[in-house]
Amino acid sequence: MEMTREPVPPWYREPWPWLLMAGPVTVIVAGIATIWIAVASSDGLVVDDYYRQGLAINQTLKRGALAAQRGYRAEAVLQLAGNGISVRLVTTAAAELPQTLQLHITHPTRAGRDGLVLLRQRSPGLYEGVVPVLSAGRWVLLLEDLQSSWRLSGTMTLPAQTAFTLLPEQPQ
Repeated sequence: MEMTREPVPPWYREPWPWLLMAGPVTVIVAGIATIWIAVASSDGLVVDDYYRQGLAINQTLKRGALAAQRGYRAEAVLQLAGNGISVRLVTTAAAELPQTLQLHITHPTRAGRDGLVLLRQRSPGLYEGVVPVLSAGRWVLLLEDLQSSWRLSGTMTLPAQTAFTLLPEQPQ
């Protein structure tokens, strides 16, 4: 009795080697994707000069105290459709209000989303400016004069909140 041998297909025509190689290849691709994400994206939570920022907190508190001394308070309304903002700055002091203010809009965790808006005085105490497009979420707002001698702060949550109040920062 003579045995006939079936022709054996080459290894690459079999499903098992490919199935065994799929796991390691998947891990390699996932590792490369993870490395690319880590290198390409910025971690906004890490600060290089944390010591200097810690020392600067006293200056920040002084700016809030000066705003409180002058009786500054701001009521702001954000127009999401036209990307505009209007700020009414109220003061109890007889100090002359500046012609231009700056509004820092910062994201709590992503510094790459931060923006600066210059607000020009339209009438006494009323300032207007154009806001960059903001994503939904919580935003920290800092209003100050161009010399950064005083500062008001507040927070807003978009899209739910478009009117907010900015008050002098107080030491806790």
